[in-house]
Amino acid sequence: MGVHQRVDRLACKKIKHLDIDVSRFPNIERIIHFEGKNGPDGIKSKSPSVDEPWHFVNPDDENDVQLYDDINNHLQNLTKALRDDECERAAFEAAWLSHAIVDGLTPPHQYPLSDKIEELWGKPKESRTTVLDKSFIKGVNSRDTLSRNWKYWGVGGVWTAHYLFEWGFAAAVSSSRFHDVEISAGLKKQVDEVGFMRTFKTIVDEVYALNMYEEYYKKGWNRHLAKLSREKLMPLLINAVALAWYEADRKSLPL
Repeated sequence: MGVHQRVDRLACKKIKHLDIDVSRFPNIERIIHFEGKNGPDGIKSKSPSVDEPWHFVNPDDENDVQLYDDINNHLQNLTKALRDDECERAAFEAAWLSHAIVDGLTPPHQYPLSDKIEELWGKPKESRTTVLDKSFIKGVNSRDTLSRNWKYWGVGGVWTAHYLFEWGFAAAVSSSRFHDVEISAGLKKQVDEVGFMRTFKTIVDEVYALNMYEEYYKKGWNRHLAKLSREKLMPLLINAVALAWYEADRKSLPL
């Protein structure tokens, strides 16, 4: 619904105020080219479970590091592309890095979805290798099949709740321009001192502590969640993406 592209555009404007030479960085048109059908979500319809990005993280599980590894890989690849002056590769890595960051900081992506998939399908998410297998759960009988699919796709189901939260978030931030969002001096200092990855983990914990998804499950979308989306979550998304790009650019400079 355009949230990823919007965060990218806003982050591009913010990095101009950081200590980097933006002329070396790919422009926004090149970056958003690698969103949508050319982005991580596009793979899901082309090759189910085959090298499919999994941008979920359970902040309560210290062993759940797949998202952090993906983000770190894109961060290192972006740094190298900028150092080698490979503009097209840099645009790709900037877009996919941003996408992973935004997903990981979106409350539905901090829900242990893989555990729920394994519970309902009876097998790990990686074993669902066709579009049909990803879309339909086969139970032991017709009643079990209906029950399992309803728990995932029905009203209040796992995926339906996920989708409607993201729709509500997109609607909540659609009327705000966010031109007054500034890069947090505290977050920038943290990136300079300990690096982006450790800073990102603190932002993940900060979003998780807002309990937005838990509140949504209990009460549905409301004014409080819309306010948190505009005043807390969206500024954190913009900051996180801008600071990741900032670190990659800074580390790409010759010593």
